[in-house]
Amino acid sequence: MSVTPAKDGPTRPPRKASRESRREQLLEATIETLATRGHSRTTLSEVAAAADVSHGLVIFHFQSKDRLLAETLLYLAEEYRENWTRALAAAPTRPAAQLDALIRADFDPRICAPGRLKAWCAFWGEAQGRPLYQEKCGSNDLEYVRVLEDVCARLAAEGGCRFGSDHVARVLRVVIEGVWLDLITMTAPYPRDEALRTVYVCAAAFFPRHFDETGLLPDA
Repeated sequence: MSVTPAKDGPTRPPRKASRESRREQLLEATIETLATRGHSRTTLSEVAAAADVSHGLVIFHFQSKDRLLAETLLYLAEEYRENWTRALAAAPTRPAAQLDALIRADFDPRICAPGRLKAWCAFWGEAQGRPLYQEKCGSNDLEYVRVLEDVCARLAAEGGCRFGSDHVARVLRVVIEGVWLDLITMTAPYPRDEALRTVYVCAAAFFPRHFDETGLLPDA
């Protein structure tokens, strides 16, 4: 199955845009700049150039680089949270189906777009970005981990898993984050559908009654 690459952001709004659409444009431009230049080399001028607006307009909306980066991180974090919570709410209540929804959510074309993955890595990888990440995203991370551990615990209770559900959830999370890194750091990265298959191999190793390398088994 081939996957059509997703565009990382919305189209650029017209010159006379609403405050909210202009703000989103600047946040998307910041994500683009973080992806290409990294955390420390992202400047207000670079963001303005990426958005095709004046430096003064960036200052008007965000006042400083620190505030712009903090708002961009919140924007990414909320987008990620909304994506997985929406996927989980739409899934059947069976734990296998819910785990499948959580896994697939992490490979949604918008969430797993190269520019967004590189922007996340910019926050994770720079010394200046880590405290900001913990401050702004720590509670979101804890919520996701609690949900993933609960789903794995309910699935393990159905039988067929001999490992602690908390450790299983941790391995799955680490594998997902690892293939995310592969997608943007390997010289010849594999496609997103292959990354998803890799995670399913991991899920199948713990829950062979419910998953194989292609995904959720019928009636699981």
